[in-house]
Amino acid sequence: MSRRRSRGMSACHTEAVQQRRNTMKWIASMALALCAGGAFAADYPTRPITLIVPYGPGGTNDILARAIANKISPTLGQTVVVNNRPGAGGNIGAQQVATAEPDGYTLLLASSGVFAVNKWLYRSLRYDPAQAFAPVILAGSVPNVLIVDTGVPAKTLPELVKYAKSAQPSLNYASMGTGTSGHLCAELFKAQAGIKAEHIAYPGSAAALTALLGHQVQLMCDNLPTALPQIKAGRARALAVSSAERAPLLPDTPTVAESGFPGFDATAWFGIAAPAGTPAPIVERLNKEINAALQAPDVARILGEQGVSFRPNTPAQFSQFISAESAKWRDVIERTGSRAD
Repeated sequence: MSRRRSRGMSACHTEAVQQRRNTMKWIASMALALCAGGAFAADYPTRPITLIVPYGPGGTNDILARAIANKISPTLGQTVVVNNRPGAGGNIGAQQVATAEPDGYTLLLASSGVFAVNKWLYRSLRYDPAQAFAPVILAGSVPNVLIVDTGVPAKTLPELVKYAKSAQPSLNYASMGTGTSGHLCAELFKAQAGIKAEHIAYPGSAAALTALLGHQVQLMCDNLPTALPQIKAGRARALAVSSAERAPLLPDTPTVAESGFPGFDATAWFGIAAPAGTPAPIVERLNKEINAALQAPDVARILGEQGVSFRPNTPAQFSQFISAESAKWRDVIERTGSRAD
């Protein structure tokens, strides 16, 4: 018995020693990796950086990307090149970043669709945004504005709700495409207001606005910068903005929340991310540089002209924001049964 006990204790001791050795090896390897990552980050960047915009040139995403790239290139000591890769609601460009080396040399600037919506809209999506990207920064947001055809008698949001509930046949609303911020904003409003309105998707904001101005549809939620010229010209009537606060470009127009729907917030937003696995020191460096760039007077002026608002934030805060937005829009998409493929 004594000999057996001795053998058992010896085996336990050997196993414990081996576990300690394995643990020490793991700690040593992690320390080495962290040191290597820190050294790599200290030298970063040593070559040009590509900032992929998964949409065509000329839009708010593109304007924002180029303003940031021009501002951070001198401070990083390397050129940041903007590369437009449009297609499939942003999925083509996003997929390229998702599969890129996690070394900080391929970045993504995309809208809420890529980060929080497309996962629920596309059955064929080949990546999970929550797993594929390392969030860097929430680069800004733009409110949508709920506008109506001037033939609609409503002058306020409560009046529109009353009118919509009695309209026969039910109203039609336009969007710039299924799953866009304007489409989801309208669906969220419909659900909270308890009204019916038929969705008609158009290939872009210009076509949707043309339908509204041509009296083919009665209302739509559109990005404020796009709709503003028509509002100022009196060809469309703004009833409310979708952001939590009033928009500086339209200060006399109330928010949806102020108009009787507390907590309503449905903005179009833009964020920058790196491939998952990018060393934390690189992500932090990029966050620091972009935060500074977005607060520079010349960049702030460009953003203001586009109706973009920005508040400094961290990678962790952006990650939490993405999670909350993804959950919100998942519920809307599941309720409406919307699909893009």
